[in-house]
Formats: sequence, structure tokens, C-alpha cells
Amino acid sequence: MTQRRSNVLTLGMLALLIYFLLPLFWLVVASTKTVGDLFSSFGLWFADDFSLLGNIRETVTYNDWVFARWMGNTVVYSVVSAGGAAFLCALGGYGFAKYRFRGNGVLFGLVLGAIMVPTTALAIPTYLLFSRAGFVNTPWAIILPSLVSPFGLYLMRIYAQDAVPDGIIEAARIDGAGEFRIFFQVALRMLAPGIVTVLLFTLVATWNNYFLPLIMLNNPDLYPITVGLASWSSQATGGGGATGALLSSVVTGSLLSIIPLIAAFLLLQRYWQSGLSTGSVKG
Repeated sequence: MTQRRSNVLTLGMLALLIYFLLPLFWLVVASTKTVGDLFSSFGLWFADDFSLLGNIRETVTYNDWVFARWMGNTVVYSVVSAGGAAFLCALGGYGFAKYRFRGNGVLFGLVLGAIMVPTTALAIPTYLLFSRAGFVNTPWAIILPSLVSPFGLYLMRIYAQDAVPDGIIEAARIDGAGEFRIFFQVALRMLAPGIVTVLLFTLVATWNNYFLPLIMLNNPDLYPITVGLASWSSQATGGGGATGALLSSVVTGSLLSIIPLIAAFLLLQRYWQSGLSTGSVKG
């Protein structure tokens, strides 16, 4: 019975693996094809004419290098938002975990409630608020909302509870260290795996964000890659002489847009592994 259950679970995991990797494999294959092969050859295998480098060149240089500008915007939005959100969540999570103050439970309950609110439901109110403040059609319209991460704050509060021992904090206070000095010189290093986790979550969320930039930005020079590729796709489906070439650029641009995320996960995975090891030892 145990062997049969193990085989079923293995088959299920294999099916899930194929389900998640098949679209990525198709994207890689499609990015290597010419415009003609993209619509005529078998979609799940490479064509005879390998045109990946040519497709990349056409995508990046199309319309006066606008794709490179969109990628640069996305990197700025995502890195600034992820770094700021991770820092704020570390501060807030550490405060909730290590300090007892009036309203602690109520405020943390509000944080948990905020996790349940879909971000799309807040997009229109945020637009109205930012319109009054004059932030619409500026990079701040993307960065400022991304700094708020209730889930990241919840994560950091749970992680800080065990990652930073109370004894170390008390010892630092006895030595005369102030609260901010304790946080920056003692607690911050212990919170590094949790901070990296929140950073990656926010990085991916901001990188893939589509609806908020769509309603906040009117200037194509400020578009992130999600809105930029969507505009190309709408132009291609709308017809015109360059429809096939533009669809090919959308496919190749989609492949290029996920490479930085994959690189970020590979470069920062050791921090995740150390965090998991720490949690298992403490458990």
C-alpha cells in the first residue's frame, strides 16, 4: 500500500512539473523561430532555422529601443519597491514580535485582514488618491503602493519571533545599546533570510504587476515590461503589416522578461536554504 501511494504521488508530482514547465518550454522554443515558422511549424519543437539571436536583436531594437527602456523601468520599479518593502517589513515585523504595546494584537489583526483584500480592489482608490496628490503618471505611482506588503509584514513578524532571541536583545540593552542600534547591528543580520524571502516575493509581485501600471501610467516611456508587451500584443492583434513580426517580438520579449527573475532566485536561494535550516533547528 505504501509503495502504491508513493507511485501515485510521484506521478502526481511529475504531472505538476510538466504542467508548470511546458509553457516555459514552449516560450523558449517559440523564441528561436522565424515569423513564418512560428505559425507553421510544430509548436513544441525547434524549427530548422534557429533565429533566437535575430529575434532578440529585433525585439530589443524595435521602435527605437523601447523594449530596453521598459526593461530598465521594470528593474527600477521592482528593485526599489522590493528593497523598500523588505526593509519596512523587517522594521514592522521586528516591532510586532519583540515589543509589547497597547493595541499590538488589534493592529496585527488589521495586518492579517489586509492580506485578504485583493490588490486589484485597491487599484481604483489608490488611483484617485494619487491623482489628488499629483503622483499619477510618475514612477512613484508604482513604487509607493508596492512598499506596502501586509503578507511580508506577517512573514517577518513570525520569523523575527524565533530568529532574534530575547536574551541577546536584553544583553545589548545592558551594554547600553539603543533600540535602533540593536535592530541595525544585531537583529538585522539574524533576519537576513526572512528579509530575502520578502524581497523576492515583492520583487516578483512588482515585476509581474500589470493592472496598477495600466491605470497609473499614460506615458509609454514609463511603462514596465508587462504593460509594454501587452500594448505590443494589442497592436499585433489589431492588424497591420508588421503583425507577425510584432507577435514574434512579444514572444521573445516575454522570454527575456523572465530571465532576471530566474537569475534572482538562483542567486538568492542560499539565503532561503539557510533560513529553512535555521527554522528546522529551532523547531
